[in-house]
Amino acid sequence: MNFTVLTLFPEMIEQGIRTSITGRALAQGIITLRTVNIRDFAHDRYGHVDDYPYGGGAGMVMMAPPIYEAWECATAGMEKKPRLVYMTPQGRVFDQETAKAYAKEEDLVILCGHYEGVDERVLEELGAERISIGDYVLTGGELPAMVVIDAVSRMVPGVLSNEESGETESFMNGLLEYPQYTRPDVFMGREVPEILKSGHHANIARWRRDQSLLRTLEVRPDLLETAELDKKDKIFLEKAKNTCFSADEMVN
Repeated sequence: MNFTVLTLFPEMIEQGIRTSITGRALAQGIITLRTVNIRDFAHDRYGHVDDYPYGGGAGMVMMAPPIYEAWECATAGMEKKPRLVYMTPQGRVFDQETAKAYAKEEDLVILCGHYEGVDERVLEELGAERISIGDYVLTGGELPAMVVIDAVSRMVPGVLSNEESGETESFMNGLLEYPQYTRPDVFMGREVPEILKSGHHANIARWRRDQSLLRTLEVRPDLLETAELDKKDKIFLEKAKNTCFSADEMVN
């Protein structure tokens, strides 16, 4: 899969993505990364890519021509028009299902905004899809772009060394992930749950499922509205809502 980022700070993207799992995937050629500096397409010798907003107001707005020309440069030679994602707090919230959908694309172009935003006309002309990583404001779109690239890359076959991990972690089954433990058996007086050391795979699977249900109920109950729940899940949740107990008590 090929990622292209239109940005004013290409070095920020390069340094962030060329590390850890995404860095390994780049080295192996499973994914590619190209950054295009929007400032290279400025129309004056000072490199200006922003101007005052029509109608007045605080701040500056990124101009349409440099962004459009950066897009043309980035997509030259591509057989078909790629998907363009504009990172903005005004967009639809990015989630795991979106990451899975993006991972099916051959090319994904991400536009990073700055200042007070981007001239609306270039977004309309290019058919940009607006995406947000949360209800807060950042200095620019580079960090959100790296979040999207990281999440999408994990869904690309071959990127993860253990392919199962991408299917069992948080959000893949519509629930938050269950608690994880490793050695030592006791840390600061806290012991690893005995069931995880029992070797009984069916009971362990049920305990983990129940823990996922409990954690989701406590932290993100909204996810339960769309999660796929079987009869045992529903019974467990009903008891959890009406009584105080731990998932350990549900394992027979």
